Amino acid sequence: MLRLESVRMSYGAIEAVKGVSLEVRAGEVVTIIGANGAGKSTLLKGIVGLEPLAGGRLLIDGVDCARVPAHKRVGLGVALSPEGRGVFPDQTVYENLLLGAYAIRGEAGRIAKLVDREFRRFPRLRERADQLAGTLSGGEQQMLAISRALMSEPRLLLLDEPSLGLAPLIIADIFKSIAALREAGLTILLVEQMANQALAVADRAYVLETGLITAQGTGAQMLRDPAVRAAYLGSH
Repeated sequence: MLRLESVRMSYGAIEAVKGVSLEVRAGEVVTIIGANGAGKSTLLKGIVGLEPLAGGRLLIDGVDCARVPAHKRVGLGVALSPEGRGVFPDQTVYENLLLGAYAIRGEAGRIAKLVDREFRRFPRLRERADQLAGTLSGGEQQMLAISRALMSEPRLLLLDEPSLGLAPLIIADIFKSIAALREAGLTILLVEQMANQALAVADRAYVLETGLITAQGTGAQMLRDPAVRAAYLGSH
């Protein structure tokens, strides 16, 4: 579904992504782990078109989309739940969900069904439907960010640090939701610093260090890899 071939990305003279090649197959959960500043969020922004590529190819369903603008990539079935949630704080929960469906505006019945689906996925959001998103807890904002991304009915969901700043019980709920989305057939590319949880739910994984892929394998292989364990799992 997604293939990156020698992708490079730069901020001015600084090369943040240095020739990354990876793939995500339909129905998989693929995770990217790595330290702060490794280039993980930059790479996701490149995939959805929020940052330009300096080189390489980005193929969605075999078609090079490196020059396709971000709003058209949504139409190709790609959506991002960004790091830091990025909810619209002065809009209600309900209005945030409607904004997630901008690509299918004009289809009121379909949008209403999607809103109801997300309220069933995260009942807390139904309870908070008329509340301003900026007044939600961190966990509620993360639920909203994921649901807003799902409102465009993506085939590939990019999740950037969904556990960031959340309490352990909320993190467990978020990862249960990720597992449920995979069971429902959604393809997911997950960037996550909680490496244990990310690798446990992943079919395959990549390690990104200073803009380079330094290891890859199945989630189970990465969990057992001594170097990965020492660097990211807090054990030797």
